[in-house]
Amino acid sequence: MSETIIRELLADTGDLPAAIVLREYLLPVEGPDGIFFPPTFAPAEDLKKFGGGYNIDKLNESGTENICLVDSVGSQANRIEPMFAQAPYASLVPQVVIEAGEKRVNLLDVGHRAGDALVRCTPLQEELNAAFKALKSGNAVPMAKLAPTSLIFGVWDSRDTQVKAPRLLAATIRAFNVTQVWRSATYVPPVEYVADKHLPGFEEEADSKLRSNQGFQHALASHTHGGVIARGDIRRDVTLQLAALRLLRGTTSEETERLRAYLLGLALLAFTWPGIGYLRQGCNLVLDAGRPALPQQVFNSGRRTELAINHADALRFATGAALAFGMGDSRSVAFSSQMAASTLDEAKKRSNDKGAKKGKEQQ
Repeated sequence: MSETIIRELLADTGDLPAAIVLREYLLPVEGPDGIFFPPTFAPAEDLKKFGGGYNIDKLNESGTENICLVDSVGSQANRIEPMFAQAPYASLVPQVVIEAGEKRVNLLDVGHRAGDALVRCTPLQEELNAAFKALKSGNAVPMAKLAPTSLIFGVWDSRDTQVKAPRLLAATIRAFNVTQVWRSATYVPPVEYVADKHLPGFEEEADSKLRSNQGFQHALASHTHGGVIARGDIRRDVTLQLAALRLLRGTTSEETERLRAYLLGLALLAFTWPGIGYLRQGCNLVLDAGRPALPQQVFNSGRRTELAINHADALRFATGAALAFGMGDSRSVAFSSQMAASTLDEAKKRSNDKGAKKGKEQQ
């Protein structure tokens, strides 16, 4: 990746690149007609809207044209972000570890990132609060020093300052025009526990469910989710929002340049990371070798150009940018049960006060 390309990506005048995009075409390892398993979701409160199971949006009345969610934006982010805890990427971001009893959790593995309850209930609380407030006032440097991947993958401090940072990088996997299939199964125990009188005291019909739950009798699983076959494409779309990157600033123009270069380097590593394929049991997807994908720059004018970039190029650039920016310190901090209890007490008090106020208004 040349310096010319980097300057173009970081430019803030002229026909600016709005984003870098990548469209990858995937196949199940079993082949183009292979069955694969999307995630299943809990039903909505209104069962008429969604009764649970696969998230398949119908595009016509018959349902033959549809879009199936294979991996969501949030799920993709949670799969990619932990890469920064492994070599050689770990040296590019602060390694913040929270110790909760005998458990050690890296901030890179925490679902809500810098806004998570786990990290808020540590000695980092004041520093995080100040970083979110600085971000709100237009200075992203404190957050980039503490938790830069929260700026790459997005964060919302929903339980304190309410500050949001939009994702710089978003990826989603969808399958088009899928046909859902079903499966059934029967478990046959190795011993006839009741007939052979191996369960004295638990032989009555009323104990049938208990015996089944504990594996002591036949069990049926009829017409359960058996995966889908994609009649159309399986597509992974990745977008790196350069327009959003240009909204992040430091306190000086020089600091802003170093900040943006640092975040761009991390985002390019995430953008080009090749480690996604096995998503879950029954869902192992690989690139379609017959349909190579090339990143593109998309400019504000609508112009599109191919972007010559690979992971090794991104790593070299990110390493230099991290050195120039001066990344924050790695550290270990302890989770505080007292801070957690205080947080819950305050939330309970606010809820009670709100309920009391509502009760007075209704009188």
